[in-house]
Amino acid sequence: MGTLIQIANALSLAALLFVVASGFTLIFGLLRVVNLAHGALYLLGGYIGLTVAKLTGSFLLGILAATTSVALIGYLLDRFLLDRVKDQDLKQVLLTLGVALMLNDLALVIWGGDALTVPVPEFLRGAMEVGEAFYPKYRVFVMAAGLSTFVLLWLVYNRTRLGALIRAGVDDKEMVQAIGVNIRRLFVITFMLGSALAGLGGVLGGAFLTLYPTADSEILVFSLAIVIIGGRGSLGGAAIGSLLVGGLATFGPLWLPELAYFVIFGPMALLLAFRPLGLFGKA
Repeated sequence: MGTLIQIANALSLAALLFVVASGFTLIFGLLRVVNLAHGALYLLGGYIGLTVAKLTGSFLLGILAATTSVALIGYLLDRFLLDRVKDQDLKQVLLTLGVALMLNDLALVIWGGDALTVPVPEFLRGAMEVGEAFYPKYRVFVMAAGLSTFVLLWLVYNRTRLGALIRAGVDDKEMVQAIGVNIRRLFVITFMLGSALAGLGGVLGGAFLTLYPTADSEILVFSLAIVIIGGRGSLGGAAIGSLLVGGLATFGPLWLPELAYFVIFGPMALLLAFRPLGLFGKA
């Protein structure tokens, strides 16, 4: 029974990681923007959601405030900073790393260094009975949120005009512009969507992983691992990568406590040696 509980924990963590990593794969994988501030957007979204949820008593309003605010921050980041370093990977890395450090310090000044937890609604508190075991309702909710995010993103990416334009714009920007599409606006919308997913992940994760000053770097490292394992720009790859990383992050400390990070990143290094583009990456 303990093993089943750990598997459920791995699935809930994987669902949370997918919400965050799906936003990262939109920005890094599709737009080719190296946004190392993605983890800071996760943390800031969690703090904003925490503040609004406490002020209003509404978890839903906390989610809406976090996603909207972080999407707006993503717009400002892309429009006024990243737009000046197009196609310059090293400058993008340095710029977004600097933004991440500033946002982290800003969050430390405003919310302090203590670990904080986002309050959840009454109906998501406690545990539900599954056979002879009990499992937290909120973690089941996170699984459902991760699955819903995957379905919605897949539909947008594969079944809408917006998704078709994004795919076409990534492959051939000049051709898309030639048919009258504002490619810059399209990419800004995509960047805002990826940022909003980071904010959503911050609220979801802040309710059971808690929020603290270094949480952004941890979630960023996991997101990078997921995108690298699954392949840049692949939504299915992000889902598979999230399951692998979530499982290894849950069972690694149990199997080899002294080599917990090696259990996660060792297989990633081995995979890159044989499949440099990831499981589902394309040249």
